Amino acid sequence: MKANVGTVDRALRVVAGVVLIGLAAAGVIGIWGYIGVVPLLTGVFRFCPAYPLLGINTCGMKKEPNTQ
Repeated sequence: MKANVGTVDRALRVVAGVVLIGLAAAGVIGIWGYIGVVPLLTGVFRFCPAYPLLGINTCGMKKEPNTQ
């Protein structure tokens, strides 16, 4: 698995996942809030399986070594 989730994307995913899980655990939004596990795990592992299918990569461009 090659990382395809960038820093900002990663932070947003982790925060959204934790918030959804917390709200579900508190009984505020119901059991569907446990779907927050998905963005939490994609943020932690820095890989989103949907991104390659859609041709998306939010990681920055890596510099190639100078070959001169």
